[in-house]
Amino acid sequence: MATARSSELQQLAQRIADALPPLVQEVVLTGSVSRGVADEVSDIELLVVTAEALDLSTCFEHAGRAGLERLDTWGPQGTSTSRVFGYCEGVPIELVWWSHNFAQASVSALLAGQEVLGRRRARQRRATANEGPARALAGGSPRVPARARGCRIEDAALTWGGYAPEGMLTITRPGERLVLVERMVDDATRVLQIVYALNRVWPPTTKRVADRAEGLPVKPARLAERIEEALTEPDSSGRWSG
Repeated sequence: MATARSSELQQLAQRIADALPPLVQEVVLTGSVSRGVADEVSDIELLVVTAEALDLSTCFEHAGRAGLERLDTWGPQGTSTSRVFGYCEGVPIELVWWSHNFAQASVSALLAGQEVLGRRRARQRRATANEGPARALAGGSPRVPARARGCRIEDAALTWGGYAPEGMLTITRPGERLVLVERMVDDATRVLQIVYALNRVWPPTTKRVADRAEGLPVKPARLAERIEEALTEPDSSGRWSG
């Protein structure tokens, strides 16, 4: 049986969907609200499928007319996905906008098992891309260019904004240890990427972080120690609420 909060949020989601323009072909409710397990820290996540691809500014306009306020965005920009975050009646709302063709291609790829393969290829491309800088660093080549440094910092910070801060509480629930650790590892890796970029050095592997960070002039105090403590603490939820 769905929680009472799920029912409330499902009704709100329906009102938002009803307020979207006719060019929206389909609205899919996802996340904890769709599963009927929402609680007081849950947000509403909607996948919005449109006849044609819309740019982010147009998605902002439609979201505002549907009742969302304090609009923002998150994640990679300039892709086939537009992301709009806002509040409606005090509830955090995430709208992910796909065109019909992109939605159809994504679902077809997923059903064909290509989505996992795509991730593997992406990881392989990143690994290959890092080989050049790694060899260059070993050979004493020039530091990271200033322009590349800015891009690396911006890329690392993509996951840290554009959504409700209280949404982080959803991963501190009992039984959510895996997703909490996943997030902490990802955040720690992003912090390291920013630190290396600020110091204009090519990012090495995550091994021997203390030794690699020791000689960097720009870094947070006790960088390696704090990462180690956070990832080995039995109850890491306090670090999110503190």
